[in-house]
Amino acid sequence: MDDVACDAGALSETVVFLGHFKDLPDGRQSAKVRYPLDEVLLLCLVAVIAGAETITDIARFGDRKLDLLRRFRPFLEGVPSHDHLGDILASLDAEHFQRCFVAWVASLTGAPEGVVAIDGKTVRRSKGSRNAEEPIHMVSAFAARQRLVLGQVKVADKANEILAIPKLLDMLAIEGAIVTIDAMGCQRTIAQKVLDKKADYIFALKGNQGTLRDDVELFAAEQKARNFKDATVSRASTVDGNHGRIETRDITVIHDVDWLQKSHQWPGLKSVVMVQSTREVAGKIERETRFYITSLVLVANLIGPLIRDHWAVENSLHWVLDMVFRDDACRLRTDHAPANFTTIKHMALNLIRRAPGKDSLRLKRKVAAWDDEFLVSVISR
Repeated sequence: MDDVACDAGALSETVVFLGHFKDLPDGRQSAKVRYPLDEVLLLCLVAVIAGAETITDIARFGDRKLDLLRRFRPFLEGVPSHDHLGDILASLDAEHFQRCFVAWVASLTGAPEGVVAIDGKTVRRSKGSRNAEEPIHMVSAFAARQRLVLGQVKVADKANEILAIPKLLDMLAIEGAIVTIDAMGCQRTIAQKVLDKKADYIFALKGNQGTLRDDVELFAAEQKARNFKDATVSRASTVDGNHGRIETRDITVIHDVDWLQKSHQWPGLKSVVMVQSTREVAGKIERETRFYITSLVLVANLIGPLIRDHWAVENSLHWVLDMVFRDDACRLRTDHAPANFTTIKHMALNLIRRAPGKDSLRLKRKVAAWDDEFLVSVISR
């Protein structure tokens, strides 16, 4: 076993992510710890990359891949049982774990470029019995251009996103980025927080801001009827079509908003955006008008793609977690375990995305399970 420990020590520097979790508090009594925390975290991450979906999967992976794990750490006592593993994940402080995650991602990416989309997702099976607490809700920040999770915060339910978003922003280094949030996060305090972080914002505007949306909608309707002759605007159009669907988007940016600021005093507000979409599917036509407020001073053909980039958080994060990582099927319910396991999935997703090759995420996970050297290359990045 001494040779094993020596070899692991020689190779441990290749597991870069562990250095960012070395200060993560471990509430276990040190004299009784059989499984060091760095070994537990390494086991969980490697197993999830290779396709593990449950705590039982992770424990079984550890039993079968102990030789591989010992290339990085000694694992003198082997790996914990699934019950013990679940207890360890439940005991780790989720907020501290998330802060370690943010520091690790920042070391990989530096300051994010372009859109940072913030949105929440409920882990549906994390609710226990009928009278138990509600399923956990994770609010995540997603770098649309790099397609990487930047950070996440656990909240009790969707209604608490307003409280969680400032905490998430406090953790992130986003100078120069553009933060996009749906209508729930359209709050003055959040807008000011984004500006304080030296970033810009684009917020969807709905009815949760009193008369703000009504005033914007009325002004836009009046000006459209006059062909915007009394307002400084820029306009652009896009047409997309696939799978029998054709969608046309007409984007209008209203650049003079002094009239709006006099009534509403919104932090950093520079422009209002109106997006009118027409969607044709199987001969049926649907029309929708959406409004946004932004601190940016950009013309329509530049701001339109930024608004569309927000949906990367749905398509490239939430959908992937459900369809590739089976997140909604996860039944972890104890203490911090659901939030910590979601963070580990985010870590795995980031590493798989950074792995070279054109295979799908699903196939990369399969290859990681089949090919130890590929798996080693993924976690060594």
